[in-house]
Amino acid sequence: MSSSPIQINQNILEMEYAVRGPIPQRAAKLRQAGKNIIFCNIGNPQALGQPPMSYYRQVISLLEEPSKIARERELKELFEESPMSSLHDEDFIADEILDLSEDILKKTGKGLGAYTESKGYLFAREAVADFINRRDGFTHESGLLADPEEIFLTDGASDGAKRILDLLIAEKTDGVMIPIPQYPLYSASIKMFGGTQTNYYPDEENDWALNRKILEEAYAQASAEGVKVKAIVVINPGNPTGAILDKESVYEVISFAKTHNLAIIADEVYQENLYGGEFTSFAKALGDEKNVVLFSLHSISKGFYGECGHRGGYLEVRNSPLVAGTELNFIDLLLKQASVSLCANSVGQIMTYLMVSPPNSESRVRQKFIVEKEKVLANLYEKAMMVREAFKKMDGLESFGKTGAMYLFPRLNKLPKGTDDFDYCMALLEETGLCTVNGSGFGLKNHLRIAFLPSKEQLEEVLPRWIEFHNRYVNGEQSLR
Repeated sequence: MSSSPIQINQNILEMEYAVRGPIPQRAAKLRQAGKNIIFCNIGNPQALGQPPMSYYRQVISLLEEPSKIARERELKELFEESPMSSLHDEDFIADEILDLSEDILKKTGKGLGAYTESKGYLFAREAVADFINRRDGFTHESGLLADPEEIFLTDGASDGAKRILDLLIAEKTDGVMIPIPQYPLYSASIKMFGGTQTNYYPDEENDWALNRKILEEAYAQASAEGVKVKAIVVINPGNPTGAILDKESVYEVISFAKTHNLAIIADEVYQENLYGGEFTSFAKALGDEKNVVLFSLHSISKGFYGECGHRGGYLEVRNSPLVAGTELNFIDLLLKQASVSLCANSVGQIMTYLMVSPPNSESRVRQKFIVEKEKVLANLYEKAMMVREAFKKMDGLESFGKTGAMYLFPRLNKLPKGTDDFDYCMALLEETGLCTVNGSGFGLKNHLRIAFLPSKEQLEEVLPRWIEFHNRYVNGEQSLR
């Protein structure tokens, strides 16, 4: 006998998340059936062969099993004293990493298996603050130094974004402005927490830039519909577009937010994925402006590290407001909220600490770190250019904006009558094994997003098939299979 149906949160029932939606689900079934699938639907670098950074993994391995630190030193000493040994210094974990691991263990107090402070390890939050200060040129004299007590370590940037939205959305008419196209985390979270999504539309043909007219039109329309807009989300570099916002756009958002008393949620997880472009953080652009609340997000999942599965990141708050009807600060509620989950996972916290604290000596550890970092970023850019070159051979397809993040978001100007971008992406998957996400899943029709993460060899193999498929499909010709 089956149980009776159960009533659930309607918001969760209605929310959508396209990057793991019907097309990726179909791709998974095709793979189970033995078809070769290239998953380009999500920014998951290591799943597509990007190697982890040795520096991070060596430290984490020692922290997870501390006995290896003394063992490594003993082995090194033993082989150095042996005249028969052919091993060299580089065959062992460097003393610098052994020393660092011991230092981190001392700072954690009980190792990685214990709960941490709800905000995260203090020493890691201090390192995050130092990173922000170095990145943005903040000094004691400027009065802009990041405060470790206004930094929270989170289970990835997504966790930080959801925490903010959960607190900001108090009523159904509370609105959050999000860029269209947008990463579905935001539309799904706004739906889950019962708020109202307010769309604004970056200028695609002007490198996805923003201007005051775009922002004001979106705000005015929402207000006319009875929506109380409370925040604006900006993703820079962009997801799904990959576009890098110019300084003028960043400053325009700050001015707009000040005029309308909006909080800014700055999703900056791709700030290392610039490929020659220039990144301007919202914290730096905000400067000494005290009348705009800023929430900044960063993560270990992207950049050159690609540690998605370790779920680490941080949330920094600037100009934290008071909570209406109380004597509490917004930081107090964030702490209360974080305390319910006890803490973010400790390995992710340490990964975040390592992300903001790269080796800074002139040792072989730093040299190896730089070589690995530059190789990953150069490889990503080369693959992006391979895909862009393929676009030039596809009838009616255009791609705008500088190359950033891990994605390209081309526009499908030509589709057969009665079809849409979902049909296109599903047919592309079925015929070529290439799994992408249709633009409608990000809120903008007649587009698709592809993550340029597969190996060059995979791209060399699949891109000609995509070109052939595309030109046949958009011209209404039947498959040759």
